[in-house]
Amino acid sequence: MKSLMSLWSRLAQECAEQCCTSAHRDINTVAMRVEHEGWSFMTITLPDLGKATQKWLDQGRVTNHSAFCKERGGSLPRLFGGFFSRVFDRSSGYLLDDPCTASIQALRLLTQMFGKMELPCSSAREESAVLNYVQCEQEVRVFDGELNERDLREFVDMSNMLFGRAFTKMDRDIYQGAFVPKHGPGSTADGLKGNQKFRQQTWTARLEKSGLSAGENLLPNWRFYHQLRGVDFLEPGNEVPVKVTLVPKTLKTPRVIAMEPTCMQYMQQAILQVILAYLGKDDFLSRVIGFDDQTPNQELARQGSVDNRTATLDLSDASDRVSNQLIRAMLHRWPYLSEAVDASRSRRAELRNGRVIRLAKFASMGSALCFPFEAMVFLTLIFVGIQRSSKKPLCRIDLERYADSVRVFGDDLIVPKDNVQTVVSTLEHFGARVGTDKSFWTGKFRESCGREYFNGHDVSIVRVRQAFPARRHCVSEVISMVSLRNQLYMSGYWKTVEWLDRKIGRLLTHFPTVQPTSPLLGRVSFLAFDETNFEGERLHPRLQSPVVKGFVVEAKPPSDKLDGTGALLKCLLKLDKGSRLRRKASCYPSSISLNGLAAVERDPWSGVRPTMGSMTDHLERNGRPKSLSMKLGWRSPL
Repeated sequence: MKSLMSLWSRLAQECAEQCCTSAHRDINTVAMRVEHEGWSFMTITLPDLGKATQKWLDQGRVTNHSAFCKERGGSLPRLFGGFFSRVFDRSSGYLLDDPCTASIQALRLLTQMFGKMELPCSSAREESAVLNYVQCEQEVRVFDGELNERDLREFVDMSNMLFGRAFTKMDRDIYQGAFVPKHGPGSTADGLKGNQKFRQQTWTARLEKSGLSAGENLLPNWRFYHQLRGVDFLEPGNEVPVKVTLVPKTLKTPRVIAMEPTCMQYMQQAILQVILAYLGKDDFLSRVIGFDDQTPNQELARQGSVDNRTATLDLSDASDRVSNQLIRAMLHRWPYLSEAVDASRSRRAELRNGRVIRLAKFASMGSALCFPFEAMVFLTLIFVGIQRSSKKPLCRIDLERYADSVRVFGDDLIVPKDNVQTVVSTLEHFGARVGTDKSFWTGKFRESCGREYFNGHDVSIVRVRQAFPARRHCVSEVISMVSLRNQLYMSGYWKTVEWLDRKIGRLLTHFPTVQPTSPLLGRVSFLAFDETNFEGERLHPRLQSPVVKGFVVEAKPPSDKLDGTGALLKCLLKLDKGSRLRRKASCYPSSISLNGLAAVERDPWSGVRPTMGSMTDHLERNGRPKSLSMKLGWRSPL
């Protein structure tokens, strides 16, 4: 970690120069504490000071922090005192009338840049994360028991007002079978990966009874009906439970996810596409709820930091605290949609010690339906809180007036500041937990979807995700280091970038100047240059466009051959209008080969012209790459 400490020291010096202060004592203090406390000081203790600083900005004054001493006779922490004094008053600790924005960003960078490094946690912290998962489950049951009929009626009425028309269309599509199943990219509880998922031999009786039958979704067409004899239909008590596992998040705590069984994930993806299609088409809902674009949330957070009209809320353990009882109440009027969602939901979870628990939550992270339904529940609760705050029933027209002050992206919420207290109490009454250290509405600081703003100024920071590579063959670390270099360059830390360029240059023999869109690992630069005069350039022999020599990252999926019925099903699912094509697939001979399918000139329904490469590559290799490699070659710098 010596190289990372050198990086931090150089950034501290450059930040001090930009803010007209000195960081010499800060560098010595941090080095001493790292020597005595270990790297956890940089990844846990300092980030805690950064979070406290954000709350001080929101509250308008500095308060005590147990891990850091104050200046003698003053109110500010001794560490980073030069930066703090440009933001807060030394004697009183109150926020200055015109605080230095560069110092705010420097404080955030120097305290939090290592806070989200992808490092393994200690076994004790991993065990604590699993215990918290179980505790959340118990708390969900408690909140379910405390909700009365009036609470549920108010929740359902608001949900119907928001999503009723969209749910009606989703219900129709589920009834008509107008959906296309899809396998997710991740691991599954039953261990199937890549193309193996198209050979699944288990299905659940709940899926079969709900209309999501194996015959309609596991077979290319009904000519292959005899293959269902090899499918094991599991009764509810014998279903494969989700498998609770841990993935790296921060050194402080790992992320707890639950791997779904293959058949469940397969049908969750089908329902997900129906949900996203209709929520995206609704003029109002598309303005207040998002699933793939964080920009509207970030822009509302920026505006809120200026006009103080909106608050940004962050929820802790958001997905693990959404009750299945609320989802069932929300979908009660739409029987086909409700039954499909319930049938594709796993009811039990297997912990790392082998213990199996029954779930009261709707789903954990790992379910394809977790993200959209938690967003819909939180949006409903926000408007329930607004309705309680206004002390009068709201109609659809009233809701539309909040389109520019309410926005939900997963567990990142933006709400009107005038209603924030009632919204927070409503969320917590229904079982959510608002993270006070990442929720802001008092001052000029706002944070949402990875961007932070103070009084309209972007004070977002660059984070170090991985340790520096020891050699070129550590490909993921090299990629992270190049990305870090380019982010720091875009943020204006050019002296530190010069130091990084020298380190990267010793790893990569070719490190050209490129545009951000180039496939090469290279240096992004603001400096204008002639597109026909790149360093070391030559012209492409056919395209007559400039190419330069550099390293290209290759991520080859593992070998995983698929043929027979599974290959035919996968090819048909990949075509547009897959469900319609599958219903008419009987026009192809039942003994059709892959080459024969790829040789079709143009499919009459989808209009797609298949090619040998596009139709067969994914049948030879599939799944997440097990490793990355770099290859030296000539590519466009643009």
